[in-house]
Amino acid sequence: MRIAIVGAGFAGLASAKVLRQLGHEVTVHDKAPDVGGVWSLTRRYPGLRTQNNKQTYRYSDHPMPRAFPQWLEGAQVQQYLEAYVDRFGLAPCLRLGTEVERAAPAEGGGWEVVTSGQEAGTEHFDHLVVANGIFCEPAIPDFDGVAELTAAGGRLIATSELASLDEVRDRHVVMVGYGKSSCDVAVEVSRVAASTTVVARGLLWKVPRRIKGVLNYKYLLLTRLGEGLFPYQRLSGVERVLHARDSALPGAMLGSVEKVVTGQLGLDRLGLVPEAPFASIAKASVSLATEGFYEAVADGTIGVHRDTVVARFLEKDGRPHAELTDGAVVPADVVVCGTGFRQEVPFLPEEVQRRLLDERGNFALYRQILPVDVPDLTFAGYNSSFFSPLSAEMSAVWIGSYLSGHHRVPDAATMRAVVRERVAWMEERTDGHSARGTNVVPFSMHNIDEVLAEVGLDVGRGTKALQWLLPVRPASYRRITRRLARRVGSADSP
Repeated sequence: MRIAIVGAGFAGLASAKVLRQLGHEVTVHDKAPDVGGVWSLTRRYPGLRTQNNKQTYRYSDHPMPRAFPQWLEGAQVQQYLEAYVDRFGLAPCLRLGTEVERAAPAEGGGWEVVTSGQEAGTEHFDHLVVANGIFCEPAIPDFDGVAELTAAGGRLIATSELASLDEVRDRHVVMVGYGKSSCDVAVEVSRVAASTTVVARGLLWKVPRRIKGVLNYKYLLLTRLGEGLFPYQRLSGVERVLHARDSALPGAMLGSVEKVVTGQLGLDRLGLVPEAPFASIAKASVSLATEGFYEAVADGTIGVHRDTVVARFLEKDGRPHAELTDGAVVPADVVVCGTGFRQEVPFLPEEVQRRLLDERGNFALYRQILPVDVPDLTFAGYNSSFFSPLSAEMSAVWIGSYLSGHHRVPDAATMRAVVRERVAWMEERTDGHSARGTNVVPFSMHNIDEVLAEVGLDVGRGTKALQWLLPVRPASYRRITRRLARRVGSADSP
């Protein structure tokens, strides 16, 4: 097949590599001038680093360089992806600096893809893979008083739009949000800004890179045991025992971690203990504690206003300020929003988008991949995961297997029922914050297991047993694509 892929991040590149290995002709489009997606030079904010250590944040068949540190800077991740392109000969497939303006179903099947930029034009493809990422467009709240802010010389941007610390040097900065990006940027900004104020609508639990300064957090949360502490949609095996008869064991284990984290980060002393218990991380995502953040709060370099939001912007004493709902008024020369992203596919016609979404606007994708009612279309990387590169790669394996007729999916009615049940559970579990049906955290390995089980390829029981106590090693899955390629070589056509 001739396959178009939208996006040259982890998901898009993995899809290109796997699908080419299965014999397809692939073209990858990305409006950025380089590969990387959120790690592109065009989107990297100061202080951007990985949450995972380098042994777990990687593809299965492409190790991180030994010289790289345990937690990678944004530029190093982008270098890793460039090396992946070189190793697997993907450069001829790439059309960088080329934006997909429109992709519409073609008569007789396939897609007409219209592009602009470096290689503008219109082409027909047999299949379309959407890999533009679930963090594709920054979501900036609709603040009151933005006109007053800008009139007074202030600036409102997303974290991904902060290209250099020179933009905030000697200025008063307000960081909106308490997620990883907000705290990462706050630490970097505080080193050069006149003042740095973090405005947090709610506090999230943060996990130190090393618990008690010794135990790498990967042994806590990047194992099957760590995942198993939270009740999945359906319990089986060891998890059924863990949660039998409302067992107090998972809660006790998480409670002990909460006490350690609270003490290690000094949350009591700083007044930054989240209201929800540590187990609430299952409702959103685990955020790694930014090195130096709590130290900067302790010495007054960073101020945090918790459980509050920006009520409005206004001019005061000739300068822009932010008035908060807790009554505080703080100077705001630059307002940086780490307030999440919107999952959008603006290049698809509205009629197609309606068929992708449920009545609440969630992506209704079977296995987080297949839209039941739109032919010749799949999604890769639409599963926010602890193991995003591996999850994206295994999604690509599923797509390749499906297109090759190696595995069959249930009938449309059954798939719709599975998706409805899945999304309803996700919405309930996250209190309505399922990232439009894409958030699989903390059940990353469950998602990978389900994808590979349907394909009929997986790692062995021994490997999975080790994953209960040791961090998951993406390298354990390096033979999956090769095994699929061998099987597809003798498989019947779809």
